[in-house]
Amino acid sequence: MATMLTIGEFSRMTHLSVKALHHYHDVGVLAPAAIDPHSGYRNYGADQVAAAQVIRRLRDLGMPLDSIRAVLLAPDLAARNREITAHLARMERQLEQTQAAVSGLRALLDGPVPRPRIEFRTIPAVTALAIAEVVTVADVMAWGDDAMGELAAVLGATGLAQAGSYGALFPGEFFELERSEVTPFVPVEQPSPGFGPGGFGLTGRVRFLEIPGIEAAVAVHDGPAEDIDRTYGALGTVVAERAIGVDGPIREYYPAGFDSVEPHRTEICWPVFRTARA
Repeated sequence: MATMLTIGEFSRMTHLSVKALHHYHDVGVLAPAAIDPHSGYRNYGADQVAAAQVIRRLRDLGMPLDSIRAVLLAPDLAARNREITAHLARMERQLEQTQAAVSGLRALLDGPVPRPRIEFRTIPAVTALAIAEVVTVADVMAWGDDAMGELAAVLGATGLAQAGSYGALFPGEFFELERSEVTPFVPVEQPSPGFGPGGFGLTGRVRFLEIPGIEAAVAVHDGPAEDIDRTYGALGTVVAERAIGVDGPIREYYPAGFDSVEPHRTEICWPVFRTARA
């Protein structure tokens, strides 16, 4: 017969508070072995101690409860390890972001940020494969990885020729409200006259879009995405000092490809008056 424990005893043995145990029961992560039908008191089996200890350690690692539930209910060792490995990868990414933020802050404390070279460029209109969706700042990097991968897959399937670097449009609301429609795109050679929307087998979220031409002040950011605000700040300062900014989305181009994890080269293009020159 299983040894039964009161919730207080179980709490002391596992270092999980009674409040936490109630919550884990409510969300289906760790149900008590028995509940008294009259008093409602929860009782746990001694054989549940190991599961509770696993939960505590996974929570210490910041694993969401949904993922912990998946680990505990995994049908086999491989499925369990996939869940844990996925969480460890997320933690490594968070660690990289923290390290980049610390490095960026130290650089700011060391003195003024050197102003990058600013050039003025005429960017012609292009036809592009694009995805347009409302995204939050918190989600944009992971979403961008997925969207760029989908664009690359559809580009390869269509047989269209790439006609420029991958890029993305960021309306002002994205920075002001931390949420707006973001449009990653890849320029392609102009389709044949009379071409219909399904002529190249576009799938999923990808559509043809005309990206308008602009005059832009351009600065290049080389480094992690976490530090890109420094380049934005320097470029925006030049535009403001000259009072040449115009309404319209800021666009980024990724000449060497888009990767939200590795440091990458980003050309930031700020729309300006057509008469503006260096």
